[in-house]
Amino acid sequence: MLVLAHGVGEPEDLPISYTSAMVGGAWVLTFTFAVVFFAWRTPRFTADAPGRPLPPWLVTVIDSRPVRAGVAGVALLLTAWILLAAFFGPNTDENPFPGNVYVLLWVGMPVLSLLIGPIWRVVSPTRTIHTALHRRQADRYPHEWGYWPAAIGLFAFTWLELASPSPDSVPVLRVWLLIYVVFMLAGGFITGPLWFRRADPFDTYSVVASRLSPFRRNRATGVPVAGNPMNTLLTMPVRPGTLAVLAVLLGSTAFDSFTEFPQWKSFADRDDATDVAAASLALLGFVLIVATTFWLAAQATGGVDSRRRGELPGKMAHSLIPIAVGYVLAHYASYLVDRGQDAVIALGDPLDRGWNVLWLRDIQPEHVFAEHPGLLAGTKVVFVLAGHIIAVFAAHDRALGLLPRAHQRTGQLAMMLTMVAYTFLGLYLLLGG
Repeated sequence: MLVLAHGVGEPEDLPISYTSAMVGGAWVLTFTFAVVFFAWRTPRFTADAPGRPLPPWLVTVIDSRPVRAGVAGVALLLTAWILLAAFFGPNTDENPFPGNVYVLLWVGMPVLSLLIGPIWRVVSPTRTIHTALHRRQADRYPHEWGYWPAAIGLFAFTWLELASPSPDSVPVLRVWLLIYVVFMLAGGFITGPLWFRRADPFDTYSVVASRLSPFRRNRATGVPVAGNPMNTLLTMPVRPGTLAVLAVLLGSTAFDSFTEFPQWKSFADRDDATDVAAASLALLGFVLIVATTFWLAAQATGGVDSRRRGELPGKMAHSLIPIAVGYVLAHYASYLVDRGQDAVIALGDPLDRGWNVLWLRDIQPEHVFAEHPGLLAGTKVVFVLAGHIIAVFAAHDRALGLLPRAHQRTGQLAMMLTMVAYTFLGLYLLLGG
């Protein structure tokens, strides 16, 4: 049985006091910002960095059409196997469908993208089907839409997981999946292949996580290379809806932590209608708070005209990626490591008929974080702080290239205060519940 619980570490499991962890974290970020503020005076990162070429044989494998088709085919078969459980398996906790959607797709896919690049573009079942049916279709995707469809899709999924009355219900999740598939295939048919790069919420999530990967493609040659992830961060496309996507990812994760607070549970746990309404409004509120505070902090500088001021939130949005990824890793680490094993094992018997396909059910899971909560609590702090420190580096370096020299320091003060607040609140939400 897969339980939708996202963490087991508590404040008392920390090797230091809870208050010390929060105050120390805020001071670490403040000190980091002070150091780069005075010692880092010229931009050091660029999206056009050449990177280090990978071995030719590896590049050949990565770009091989048969290899990519084979990987896509395996992913399609795995999807079909999971759908077997979705449509013909039991409507009970023993069904592996919810676990594989929430663990392997929602958590595992971005982690894999962080390690090797935007993997969803290769394994997406809807993209594979569309490519097979429409090989030479022209793109008619409206530029002004940007990432807004993906942001809406991400919010819909997080609402299903965090605010709906039955997030682990097989029938409910099945309906959401059908809507997603129809939405993707219809949009691709109407607007062309670019639809999957802009409107697919999982593709966009994969791209966001991949901007911290050590692997990317050289912008001039398109050849896969290895390099500094700080350079890769700058390749995050600035399009309408980019900030909205990042706000949904960060705000929804923060809200998930907030729902563990006793005060929230006592307020919302009255009846189903009140619970859903309160959770929906609170989820939207967290997303809007992230988007609004970052937008205001990015614009709080002098010496720029109105056009450049309006561009600053989008051009600085990539600095939110380390915070979002670090927070997601901190929040879902135990979920992926511990519950991920259960999700894979459950695939050995998708219909609950006593099967043991590939001997998966013979595997004995090792729930590392559940057995060592102190390790998880410490890991949460490390992920959060690392994400915020990297974000400070990214924001400062980008500001040096965007702001006039006379305002390069004063123009970053609002962003510094905002990121310190994010750090403090992030640790409070993760460990205070």
